Amino acid sequence: MFINLDRPLVVFDLETTGLFPKRDRIIELGAIKVMPDGTEEERCWLLNPGIPIPPESTAVHGIADEDVKDCPTFADKADEIYAFFDGCDLSGFNSDRYDIPCLEEEFARVGRNFGVSSRRCIDVQRIYHRMEPRDLTAAVRFYLGRDHTGAHGAEMDTRATLEVFKAQMAKYPGLPQTSAEMAELLSPRDPNAIGRNRELLWRDGELYVNFGKKKGEKLRDLLFREQNFLKWILKGDFDTEVKAVVRDLLDHGRLPAAPAAK
Repeated sequence: MFINLDRPLVVFDLETTGLFPKRDRIIELGAIKVMPDGTEEERCWLLNPGIPIPPESTAVHGIADEDVKDCPTFADKADEIYAFFDGCDLSGFNSDRYDIPCLEEEFARVGRNFGVSSRRCIDVQRIYHRMEPRDLTAAVRFYLGRDHTGAHGAEMDTRATLEVFKAQMAKYPGLPQTSAEMAELLSPRDPNAIGRNRELLWRDGELYVNFGKKKGEKLRDLLFREQNFLKWILKGDFDTEVKAVVRDLLDHGRLPAAPAAK
């Protein structure tokens, strides 16, 4: 086994209509689930994004409107995709900045919280950039000694990413040997923070706003004094997880459980 896993790890890659997770849509999703015993399960979904695919995007991944006009939408496959990812940690190439936010947004559009904060995220690109700064094609050439045929296809990119990850673990014996330690090295997560920019912060069992003019105020208090501020968050450019917390507070008057003290 190339890394010790205490729960399944899904390595995945997306092809999309563009470069903006909050605006663009997934066209193809390739995923390989690696189990703690080393067995693998592979899936690939070709999806109708529901919006036109720009020619510049087709030029990258080769998928045009005609190719997906009869395919299911993400909403059609959301339950199936969610079940495949359920209870799993995540890995991909540049996944922290792009693939994971895209998947979060797609699930948010169908009313589901993907729950990234409960998953460990291992971005293979971060390992690569720490050790040998370049892109996936160069990584395949460097670590695997071959050209990356099929680049910019989700299925081939996913397979290449997993192979590079395995080669990295073999090449750098000083890297952490567990998924928990690897995720902490590459993407240290503050258990008291919610949102990629730490917009909400737990302190002494209370959840505080950690940005802007309301920084330092209890989120619970704003339900009674500043509901317009909370509604502004729902309309703003915030992570789906931040919005989910605020929406639950507005709709049901409740907050998530505070993280356990260490």
